[in-house]
Amino acid sequence: MICVGIDAGSRTIKVVLIDGEKLTVLGSGVVDQGIEQEALAERLLGDVLKTAGIERERIASIVATGYGRKLIHAADLQMTEITCQAAGVSHCLPGTRTVIDIGGQDSKFLQLLPSGKVSDFAMNDRCAAGTGRFLEMVATQLGVRAAELGEMAGHSRKPARISSMCVVFAETEIVGLLAQGCTVEDIAAGIQIAIAQRIHAMGGLTATPPVVFVGGVALVPTMDAALSTALGHQVTIAPNPQLTCALGAAIMAAKRV
Repeated sequence: MICVGIDAGSRTIKVVLIDGEKLTVLGSGVVDQGIEQEALAERLLGDVLKTAGIERERIASIVATGYGRKLIHAADLQMTEITCQAAGVSHCLPGTRTVIDIGGQDSKFLQLLPSGKVSDFAMNDRCAAGTGRFLEMVATQLGVRAAELGEMAGHSRKPARISSMCVVFAETEIVGLLAQGCTVEDIAAGIQIAIAQRIHAMGGLTATPPVVFVGGVALVPTMDAALSTALGHQVTIAPNPQLTCALGAAIMAAKRV
């Protein structure tokens, strides 16, 4: 029995195939998001199936999640990313009590019960502050790729103090810091600290260990260290942190069957 999870996120589309009985991953893939979300998801699913050597007819159930989930008409069911993320993380790292999810255009703070179910959550999807989009803006200002910011932050000796998390005001602030002779490494470190502090203050929720970090921004080096400092707890990056939500959707598909 093959089950599929499709995470149609704001920046990327992710697909995970699992054995619905053993809940083991059989294949996965990621592609950049676009205007033709359904076509992109279908093409990615086809590629993942081909690589795994699995025929489409063997799929028992498909669950879609993420911002674009309602556009994935091949799905048997659409579920929120809150539910799917909790399921995916709890499967990979049982006993997780807090999940920090920083994606392209939103960030989430999930509190989980020992059973793995969500007890409370807070979400920022109204502005770019504390998201991957914010990091992309900073990278553009510094003339580097977003993926390089983490490595640069690791070489900082005196992180810059970033007082504004508004994209527009932060952009002006960064220009001013550069004019004052602040290094790009110190600015990169300051941005990571500012994002971590914003996550820490999100919704007034308190992190309970174990704390797990997921989402595309979890792939940025040293971001986990900034979060660990801000939250006061060691933060662990989940295996394949960009795919945990799609994995959770596939697990929910298996439970549905």
